[in-house]
Amino acid sequence: MMALACAGVLLPADAEARTVYRCVRDGTVSLATAPEPGSKCEPREIDDNAVQTPNLWGEMGVFSGTLYEREQDGRMVYSTRNLPGSRPYLRFTVETPPGEPAHEGLGNIGAPRLEPFAATFRAAARTHGLEDAWLRAVAHAESAFDPDAVSDKGAMGVMQLMPDVIADYGVQDPFDPVQSIQAGARHLRALLRRYDGDRTLAAAAYNAGIGAVTRYGGVPPFRETQAYIAKVEVLRARYREAMGLVEKPAQ
Repeated sequence: MMALACAGVLLPADAEARTVYRCVRDGTVSLATAPEPGSKCEPREIDDNAVQTPNLWGEMGVFSGTLYEREQDGRMVYSTRNLPGSRPYLRFTVETPPGEPAHEGLGNIGAPRLEPFAATFRAAARTHGLEDAWLRAVAHAESAFDPDAVSDKGAMGVMQLMPDVIADYGVQDPFDPVQSIQAGARHLRALLRRYDGDRTLAAAAYNAGIGAVTRYGGVPPFRETQAYIAKVEVLRARYREAMGLVEKPAQ
């Protein structure tokens, strides 16, 4: 893990073990060479001779970040959290077990399918002021229109509704296509309002959660979420073409 190694090498080189602090604040994790003010930090001893650097981040998937340096108590310390007085030191990428509420969705990018639940998609898009092609693209990326789909993160139905969305929109049966599509459309409409019509941020939040988008100030640096956004945009273009909303390119 590059970030942890970077934090470690900045400690005294003659030690056989290094102390790295795992700090938590507002539900976010950082690693530091000294306890961070305002965070709950736990010291972890890292063996210099370890074959593999232990995972101190937790289950967060693949993400990129920045290691910052700043002066604290008269000495230079390093942290992956941007605290007041910090300066960027270097960029890093970390791969950990998947744990964010992001999922790539079920089904591969393929030909558009206009038949499944066509009337329901039209009605939901019209009712909630969404582009029909985009709504279908999300459903295609999420479940490939399988009303019985269940992800390993607990998302259910055509629109792969998470339990909090099911509760927010009063869904009685998440496996009922009509309820799923209507709730998914309402949720997408709410996300578009939240992000001033930005489809990319709305799709990121639909996949990874509003909290993740807020935490990173934009699209989270998760491989799953970035792949999901790209998939939805490709599918949207294909649905627009299939629905006659754009001209086919000349052959």
